[in-house]
Amino acid sequence: MSNPDLTDAVWRKSTRSDLNGGACVEVADLRDGVAVRESKDKFGPILSFDAQGWRTFIDSLKSN
Repeated sequence: MSNPDLTDAVWRKSTRSDLNGGACVEVADLRDGVAVRESKDKFGPILSFDAQGWRTFIDSLKSN
Protein backbone atom coordinates (compact mmCIF):
# COMPACT_ATOMS: atom_id res chain seq x y z
CA MET A 1 0.00 0.00 0.00
CA SER A 2 1.64 3.24 -1.07
CA ASN A 3 0.89 6.73 0.25
CA PRO A 4 -2.29 6.01 2.21
CA ASP A 5 -4.55 8.93 3.14
CA LEU A 6 -3.86 9.50 6.85
CA THR A 7 -5.98 12.67 7.16
CA ASP A 8 -8.59 11.05 9.40
CA ALA A 9 -6.39 8.34 10.91
CA VAL A 10 -7.13 7.58 14.55
CA TRP A 11 -3.98 6.22 16.16
CA ARG A 12 -4.05 3.85 19.12
CA LYS A 13 -1.20 2.39 21.13
CA SER A 14 -0.62 -1.30 20.66
CA THR A 15 -1.68 -3.39 23.65
CA ARG A 16 1.69 -5.14 23.45
CA SER A 17 3.81 -1.98 23.54
CA ASP A 18 4.42 -1.99 27.29
CA LEU A 19 5.78 -5.53 27.29
CA ASN A 20 9.15 -4.49 25.85
CA GLY A 21 10.16 -1.70 28.18
CA GLY A 22 8.17 1.03 26.48
CA ALA A 23 8.94 0.17 22.85
CA CYS A 24 5.69 1.82 21.78
CA VAL A 25 3.95 1.14 18.51
CA GLU A 26 0.75 2.83 17.36
CA VAL A 27 -1.64 1.52 14.74
CA ALA A 28 -4.45 3.13 12.77
CA ASP A 29 -7.17 1.35 10.86
CA LEU A 30 -7.43 2.67 7.32
CA ARG A 31 -10.14 2.22 4.73
CA ASP A 32 -7.97 -0.27 2.83
CA GLY A 33 -5.63 -1.57 5.53
CA VAL A 34 -3.55 -0.55 8.53
CA ALA A 35 -0.81 2.00 9.26
CA VAL A 36 1.90 1.56 11.91
CA ARG A 37 4.24 4.12 13.47
CA GLU A 38 6.58 4.57 16.41
CA SER A 39 4.65 6.54 19.04
CA LYS A 40 7.65 8.59 20.16
CA ASP A 41 8.16 9.93 16.62
CA LYS A 42 4.69 10.91 15.43
CA PHE A 43 6.11 12.68 12.37
CA GLY A 44 8.53 9.91 11.47
CA PRO A 45 8.16 7.05 9.02
CA ILE A 46 4.92 5.12 8.74
CA LEU A 47 4.50 1.57 7.51
CA SER A 48 1.26 0.79 5.74
CA PHE A 49 -0.24 -2.57 4.88
CA ASP A 50 -3.25 -3.60 2.86
CA ALA A 51 -5.59 -6.00 4.69
CA GLN A 52 -3.93 -9.16 3.36
CA GLY A 53 -0.43 -7.85 3.98
CA TRP A 54 -1.33 -6.98 7.60
CA ARG A 55 -2.80 -10.45 8.17
CA THR A 56 0.34 -12.06 6.73
CA PHE A 57 2.56 -9.87 8.92
CA ILE A 58 0.61 -10.67 12.11
CA ASP A 59 0.50 -14.39 11.33
CA SER A 60 4.28 -14.42 10.82
CA LEU A 61 4.79 -12.77 14.21
CA LYS A 62 2.56 -15.30 15.91
CA SER A 63 4.51 -18.19 14.41
CA ASN A 64 7.83 -16.99 15.90
